[in-house]
Amino acid sequence: MTQTTEFTNNIENTKSQMRKGTLEFCILLTIANGKKMYATGILSALKERDLIVVEGTLYPLLNRLKREGLLAYEWLESKNGPPRKYYLLTDPGHEMIKRLSETWKSFHASLSSLLNTYEQNH
Repeated sequence: MTQTTEFTNNIENTKSQMRKGTLEFCILLTIANGKKMYATGILSALKERDLIVVEGTLYPLLNRLKREGLLAYEWLESKNGPPRKYYLLTDPGHEMIKRLSETWKSFHASLSSLLNTYEQNH
């Protein structure tokens, strides 16, 4: 493996880890903003924001968030086929968003400060 290839792989791995670290928060925000959403709608909303997620990643996360009491779901009839499972935030889910928002804002401020210092020096 060449040094350039290794460098590119390291960048892609770091970017992937950054996305994974915020994915749960992004999913909770997406559902909160859409009130009730089914999985395909969640995937589309994330994709519109350049947050590409595959079904194989989304469904286990939705199930875990449901088990943790952050999400609930209900089955609703569909005009175009079988009933769909629509996810919605629970009260603990809204509380989680509030807490994660505080953490995100603090983290963002710290990272922005570091980035601004770097940009001023380079």
